[in-house]
Amino acid sequence: MKTETKIDTLVAGQRAFFAKGKTRDVNFRLAALRRLRDGIRRREKEIAAALHEDLHKSSFEAYMTEIGMALDEIGFLIKHTGEYAKPERVPAALSQFPAKCYIKKEPYGVTLIMSPWNYPFLLSIEPAAGAIAAGNCCIIKPSAYAPAVSRVIRELIKELFDPAFVAVVEGGREENSRLLEEKFDYIFFTGSVQVGKLVMKKAAEHLTPVTLELGGKSPCIVAEDADLNLAAKRIVFGKLLNSGQTCVAPDYCLVQENVMEPFLACLVKWVRRFWGENPLAHPDYPGMVNEKHFDRVLGLLAGEEAVIGGNGNRDTLQIAPTVLRNVSPDAPVMREEIFGPVLPVLSFRTLAEAEAFVAGRPRPLALYLFTKSRSTVRRITGRISFGGGCVNDTILHLASSRMGFGGVGESGMGSYHGKRSFDTFTHEKSIVDKALRPDMPLRYPPYTKTKEKLLRRFLR
Repeated sequence: MKTETKIDTLVAGQRAFFAKGKTRDVNFRLAALRRLRDGIRRREKEIAAALHEDLHKSSFEAYMTEIGMALDEIGFLIKHTGEYAKPERVPAALSQFPAKCYIKKEPYGVTLIMSPWNYPFLLSIEPAAGAIAAGNCCIIKPSAYAPAVSRVIRELIKELFDPAFVAVVEGGREENSRLLEEKFDYIFFTGSVQVGKLVMKKAAEHLTPVTLELGGKSPCIVAEDADLNLAAKRIVFGKLLNSGQTCVAPDYCLVQENVMEPFLACLVKWVRRFWGENPLAHPDYPGMVNEKHFDRVLGLLAGEEAVIGGNGNRDTLQIAPTVLRNVSPDAPVMREEIFGPVLPVLSFRTLAEAEAFVAGRPRPLALYLFTKSRSTVRRITGRISFGGGCVNDTILHLASSRMGFGGVGESGMGSYHGKRSFDTFTHEKSIVDKALRPDMPLRYPPYTKTKEKLLRRFLR
């Protein structure tokens, strides 16, 4: 959609389209999902080129983390939407007998999907696929900080769908503000905590339900019994994916102090193994999204001790993979989500100390634990609140349509992927279809002691 098109007209058009009832037909939804899947396949090279233009992502990383994941999610929804959309029979309670009870699934209506710049294609298309599968109309608002991808998404959606069904609004803060003034039936937002609070505030004016996929400082806890070499390998992979611009990237490491030195050596080894002696010259190494973000991340390094890295290239907006040691818990790099290729490493003596450190901070979107001890796994995953995570790996918990992905507390609310995407964009109506006979007299006045005794037998 052209930005000059009136947003209120677009929303009104989608309301009118939704009222026609076409999207309630599961076959209509499945046809739309197939068109979306096929359209992405046709434009795969354009999407990859746009991701390279905006974020310097390699074709491999573009497919692995965005295009391929979007296609996989759409394929999953195509297979399962018919099943998810069926009414769900439930047993009637004694107080309802005789009756047929069921939960009927219905779409919310007109939905808004606001996506970020770090995975601009995936985080626009994946929730949109869930909205379509559930039978909603939707407006996608890509990030202005990824203009090439935003343009490709607009062209893709315009080619595939009537804007009264699915549309794209491009632009920056002005368009975001105008969209949030409109009444939507559901808002799905991915982005920063600060903007998420604004979205929730604006949604509250219309009592619009929201899903907020936010972020936070996701920790890695490396216990002394961990496989240090494998832990470092997988942490470096997760940290440097998209040059650290990942909401679930390991934000800092807590390492048991007696294995700190060998662990740091392993981190350095894997950085060099993956990206060479000069990562800034590597053709596949991603850059920061813009100069403002480049300066912010480099600014966090001031006064810190780098084991490796610590430098950047302003011309390409790349920051070298950086590992920091001897970091104060109160340092600037520990006070905000880094969102860059910088990994502070702090030490702990006992597991209780590490547990208290994480639990004493805002609840993170992800937590990663490296240990061979099942009791340690049970302890950390049972006692610390976080959105989701991995044991002995990073990132991969979000790579499945069979598990929900989302935050908790400050890191977000609600979840999606697979069935949870369908459920997120679906209202469940509970219905009691009551038989005409018999009509039990117990509930009707006049109320007597005998009726009360019977009532207490039923409800206890």
